[in-house]
Amino acid sequence: MQELHDAPLAPLTTFRLGGPADRLVTATTDDEVVAAVREADRAGTPLLLIGGGSNLVIGDKGFDGTALRIATRGFTLDGTRLELAAGEVWTDAVARTVEAGLAGIECLAGIPGSAGATPIQNVGAYGQEVSATITEVVAYDRRAGGTVTVPNAECAFSYRHSRFKADPDRFVVLRVRFELEDARGLSAPIKYAETARALGVEPGDRVPAATARETVLKLRAGKGMVLDPEDHDTWSAGSFFTNPVLEQQQYEEFLGRVRDRLGPDVAPPAFPAGDGRVKTSAAWLIDKAGFTKGYGAGPARISTKHTLALTNRGGATTEDLLALAREVVAGVRDAFGVTLVNEPVMVGVSL
Repeated sequence: MQELHDAPLAPLTTFRLGGPADRLVTATTDDEVVAAVREADRAGTPLLLIGGGSNLVIGDKGFDGTALRIATRGFTLDGTRLELAAGEVWTDAVARTVEAGLAGIECLAGIPGSAGATPIQNVGAYGQEVSATITEVVAYDRRAGGTVTVPNAECAFSYRHSRFKADPDRFVVLRVRFELEDARGLSAPIKYAETARALGVEPGDRVPAATARETVLKLRAGKGMVLDPEDHDTWSAGSFFTNPVLEQQQYEEFLGRVRDRLGPDVAPPAFPAGDGRVKTSAAWLIDKAGFTKGYGAGPARISTKHTLALTNRGGATTEDLLALAREVVAGVRDAFGVTLVNEPVMVGVSL
């Protein structure tokens, strides 16, 4: 294991923000990950897990403890069964499954970060979520002091949530196992309307998996959602807020606010979310509350390509970013009575 002290963390995040860690350990095997976690737990040292750093907002003061960078590697494909080490680069793994002619995660192309983070957040985009293909997650259980295998049914997956996210100090993901589909080179049925339009097909149709992947990459790139060091619109965590899920009464009150603000003929995006709840679009709310693309005067601004991404234009601090995020949250709440919730994990800071 590599160990550094007073180590900068900003370069390990896609925001390029945050102060240093007292200690940074880089683990390249599962055994090294477990050993580092056990050491920190025995000593009572705060522990921060870092994979691809694409979902982290680290405070300017840094992290007073041990930051563990999980850099494990492992891609094993046996027929339609896929196993990924937690440190595998997610978008590279997606590309390899498409090259193998398998379907199930092709529309999750271009999402930055590591494989180990995908079950935690139940990563999803363009009509697919990892919960649909994950069979089990191998993790170190810090409470039990041993490695466990958690089947899909016990992962408690929901929209951008899971058992692992609900109890972040308990599990350290080591490996993720998937069951993909051999559709003879075709994609899974296209579910997302925007993807179907871009492909020129109807929802439910299949296309070559490689075509679906390439189309999603183009859609994401157009929104600044594919990492590019030269493009400050990608100095972000992607979607900064989750799409709100409203109870029926909340939704009716929300519609009243929309009518009052935008007129009776304006209909906000709405999608069934089960149990009578309705999911609406955070990007739509942000835009209609007056925070348009490129909004901001300082080094932290809304992306010029997508209102859902907050970005570091270079030279920003975490406090700059949080000030912008708080302004957006307050503005949307005042306009529509809906409180946005951050998607990235906050380290040493909060909204």
